[in-house]
Amino acid sequence: MTKEDIIKRVWSESKLTHKQAKEVVETVFSTVKNVLAKGEQVELRGFGKFRVREKNSRMGRNPRTGVEAEIVARKVVNFKPSKNFRLEVN
Repeated sequence: MTKEDIIKRVWSESKLTHKQAKEVVETVFSTVKNVLAKGEQVELRGFGKFRVREKNSRMGRNPRTGVEAEIVARKVVNFKPSKNFRLEVN
């Protein structure tokens, strides 16, 4: 499912125009990105939590060539689904 698919779903299941549905979806995604960029977590009850984790630098190895290289420290977004979400998926 793409962002455009989500926009179309919001549009078809609400009384919003396509333009309004697109603005709503874009605003939600933009807000989530901005909050995560600040290092805060986003909790959507019944869905899950998004949070930013910091990964330390470490040595890695290219599996094809076997050459070792340092993997630099970085931040990654982590998602932990809620219990209800996990139960629905399973």
